[in-house]
Amino acid sequence: MLPDLLGPDFLYDSFLGTPIWFWASFLGIVLLLLIFDLGVLNKKDHEIGVKESLKLSVFYITVGLLFGAWVWAERGSELGMLYYTGFVVEKTLALDNIFVIAMIFSFMGIPRLYQHRVLFWGILGVIVLRGIMIGVGAALVREFEWILYVFAVFLMVTGFKMLLSSGNDEDEGDFSQNPILKFFKKHFRTTDKIYGHDFFVRLRDPKTDKLAIYVTPLFVALIMIEFADVIFAVDSVPAIFALTTDTFIIYTSNVFAILGLRALYFALAAMMARFAYLKYALSILLIFIGSKIFVADFLLGGAKFPPLLSLGITFFILAVGIFYSLWKTREIKP
Repeated sequence: MLPDLLGPDFLYDSFLGTPIWFWASFLGIVLLLLIFDLGVLNKKDHEIGVKESLKLSVFYITVGLLFGAWVWAERGSELGMLYYTGFVVEKTLALDNIFVIAMIFSFMGIPRLYQHRVLFWGILGVIVLRGIMIGVGAALVREFEWILYVFAVFLMVTGFKMLLSSGNDEDEGDFSQNPILKFFKKHFRTTDKIYGHDFFVRLRDPKTDKLAIYVTPLFVALIMIEFADVIFAVDSVPAIFALTTDTFIIYTSNVFAILGLRALYFALAAMMARFAYLKYALSILLIFIGSKIFVADFLLGGAKFPPLLSLGITFFILAVGIFYSLWKTREIKP
C-alpha cells in the first residue's frame, strides 16, 4: 500500500546499497539549495561580508544536520552517527581548501564582488568530481577490501607529514609557476583584465584583427580551484572510507559539508591568521582516522570502532585545535 502512495515501485529498488528514493530525495534537496542560492540569495553580484557569510554558513550547516537526523531516523543510529562523523571530518579538512582558495583569488586578482560566482560554479564541479572519486573508491573497496588498509596507512603518513611540515609553507602562495596557469597561457587566448562576472569574453585578436574568445581570470581561477579540490579529495575521500564503506553516507556527508564551504569561505578568509595552528589538529585527526582500522582489527577483535566514540574524539581534537589557535593568535585583530 505504501509504495503505491509514494510513487513507482522502482523507487524502492536498491542503488549502491541504498533505496533509489533516498538518492532522489538527496539530489532534490541539493538542487533546491543551489536554485535558492543562485536565483534568490545571490541573483545579483554583491560582496558577501562576514556577517552574511556566517548566517549562510549556519543555514547550510543546519540543513546538513537535519539531513543527518533524517538518515538517523530512517536508516538507524549507527549510520546516522557515521554521517555526522563524515560531515564533521569533511567540513574540517575543507578548511585547508579555504585557505588555498583565498590565495588563488588573491593571486588572480579576483574582486570579492565576483568571488561567489566562481565558488558557486566551483561547487557544481566539486559535486560531480567527488561523485566520480567516491564511485571509483567504492568499486575498489568492493573488489579489493584490503585497500582500506592502504587508505589507512596513506592517511597516517599524510597526517605525520602535515604535522612535521606545519609552519613551513612560505612559498605555497606563489602560483606563478602553477601548471594550470601556464597551460592556459600557452594554449588559450587569455586576458589579465576582469570583465565583470564573465568567464569568457569576445575581444579583437591583435594578430588577426578579428574577434576571438578570450579566457578571463575568473575562469582560470575556477579551474585552479577545481584542481585544488581534487588534490584535497585525495586526503578526504580515503578519510571517509576509513569511517564507513556505505556509499550513500560517504557521498551525502561530503556534499553537504562542501555546500556550506562556499558560504563559510567569506568569513574564514577574513580571519585566516587566527587559525594558524589548526593544521596541527587536522594532522592529528588524519592520523586518528587512519589508525582506527588497525585498532578495530587488532585490538577490538574485528569489531567496529564505536561511532559515538569516534565522533567524540573527532570533536575533541578539533575543539583543542581551534581554541589553542585562537588563544595563540589572540593579539591578532581579524
